[in-house]
Amino acid sequence: MKAARSLTFKCVKCHKSMQVYLQKVSACSHIQPYQGICACGELKRHATGQADAVKSYLASADGNWAHHH
Repeated sequence: MKAARSLTFKCVKCHKSMQVYLQKVSACSHIQPYQGICACGELKRHATGQADAVKSYLASADGNWAHHH
């Protein structure tokens, strides 16, 4: 199954719909990281895939996360 290029979420700040886009940081199938910025400026990060890889991605505050084997 191929990951979607974008997903839609409701912003936690302004509650409007916003889109997050699939990031190119990971070429492996363990995780598909997404990131986007709402019109109000709120950064949203999301990921699907292996639980520990998703957890480490969401915990990395600077956005320079990379998945290592």
